Amino acid sequence: MKRILSICLLAFGIASCSPSEEELFQAGIQKMDQQAWGEAIEYFDRTLEQNPKNASALNAKGVALFQQGKYEESIPVFTASIEADSSLYKPWFNRANASFELGKFKESLADYNMANGLDQSQTDIYYNRGLALLGLEQYEDALLDFDAALQVNPNQPLVYFNRAKAQIGNNDPAGAMESLTNTVNLDPRNGAAFYLLGVTRMSATGEKEEGCADLKMALSLGYTEAKTWIDDFCE
Repeated sequence: MKRILSICLLAFGIASCSPSEEELFQAGIQKMDQQAWGEAIEYFDRTLEQNPKNASALNAKGVALFQQGKYEESIPVFTASIEADSSLYKPWFNRANASFELGKFKESLADYNMANGLDQSQTDIYYNRGLALLGLEQYEDALLDFDAALQVNPNQPLVYFNRAKAQIGNNDPAGAMESLTNTVNLDPRNGAAFYLLGVTRMSATGEKEEGCADLKMALSLGYTEAKTWIDDFCE
């Protein structure tokens, strides 16, 4: 190493031995893979010192901030990435995720729409946009997105679970029970799904015995909200 360094110093000068923009960026990505978010940000900042318009480095820095729960801080970084290259879907998608975490569903929906327009093959966009639409109580549109996600991969219990919420909001308890049944079949440890299934059975169809069984299953899985219903209606 001493010999290599001395050669660099003699032949090219100190600056030529500094890591390149791409090397710094890749080092940051490696730290991301190790979930060393703070160290990753340091590398991305060094990358951006060399090129402040590096859209990928800006996006990656935003993701590292997001992973630390720094949603507010991540948004202007994603915005800078979009300004550097608005043709990339990732910073639009990631800024939407940050806005969603902050409860800013309208802002997140607008960004999900942009991300979807740039790359319609990304199925995560459909599910996440469905969640934003659910937050906005736009149940029919949410169902369209959840269905689009399930067309690609029908073995997604969380998609079925949130699809059921949209169906309940859309006054379709029968459809919700079908979605919740699919949820618990795919994820038999989902206490919240058993709880919602039990409540829907009892309140919408009067299936007390089946509903109580679902509620007791939810309680056994640690979903304590089921206890009130069990005490009031199942004992």
